[in-house]
Amino acid sequence: MSHQTEKLPEEWVVTEPYIDLHTALGEGPHYEPATNTLRFVDIINKRLHTVDLAAGPSSLKTLEFDVPVTVTADVEGYNPHEKLLIGAKYGLALLDRKTGKYEYLEGAKFEEGERTRSNDGEVDPHGRFWIGTMTDFGLGDFRDEGSLYTFDLIKKSKQLVKSKIIIPNSVGWSPDGKTVYFTNSTAREVIAWDYDATDGSVSNERVFYKHIGPGEPDGFRVDKDGYIWHAVYGESRVLKISPEGKLVGQIKLPTTNITCCEFVGTELFITTAANGAEGEAAKYGGGLFRVDVGATGLGHGKVKLALVNGHANGSA
Repeated sequence: MSHQTEKLPEEWVVTEPYIDLHTALGEGPHYEPATNTLRFVDIINKRLHTVDLAAGPSSLKTLEFDVPVTVTADVEGYNPHEKLLIGAKYGLALLDRKTGKYEYLEGAKFEEGERTRSNDGEVDPHGRFWIGTMTDFGLGDFRDEGSLYTFDLIKKSKQLVKSKIIIPNSVGWSPDGKTVYFTNSTAREVIAWDYDATDGSVSNERVFYKHIGPGEPDGFRVDKDGYIWHAVYGESRVLKISPEGKLVGQIKLPTTNITCCEFVGTELFITTAANGAEGEAAKYGGGLFRVDVGATGLGHGKVKLALVNGHANGSA
């Protein structure tokens, strides 16, 4: 049975986008409860979009950059409407949203050279930032030169978690914080580790979910009941995966390349990519979608930075 005809216990069908904006590679949706806004990036077009959910699609605002910006995070001690952590070409940077300028943080560069860039990432329970790297665009086929790192921005240090990855993707935690999940897209696997609440170390690596199908698992979010809502690039759907690693539901969408999702209350906002969408799927490719799934997400932590005279310590 193909994924198009596969029947699952729970199904939702979305027929049109909330915002029809044709991002080349929409990614990294992140809800800001304090401002009731949703921000998300277009990696290929080097943009950060923000929409006021009360005002609606017409409120969309955009910042443009000189490098790909792939993921964002709130920073402890800062108003997210003013400053954010971003994953950029060479590492982690602090973005001033009012000016659009960013500054790489001390001890937060990948030091991998020109071939790679950042991809997806997430804040862990200790306030560190986990982020993957991969082959940048315009350099031919993606190679297994990517890695997954943990950055401790108070200690200004990084730790290699996993290497020789082609496309590292989302990172997330179980509701009890005892398990960390990581998607290795090209391998079509969601990996799990035991997460030590004391020192943040990981152990007992295993395959939590193995995807069967033509597409590749992309970005995900975890809900408060421990279910993983996982976008699949190339299959027009978001999967609902149980805490036991079983496929129990799906959201069907009218375009092919589904990239990530984010909870806003019980609604799931879903990013997609226009890049590579063909035929009827190209009509809404790159759109931002929304659907009420009756579940609530865990939300996001805040990155902890070393402060010097009350300000983040950056570097050129």
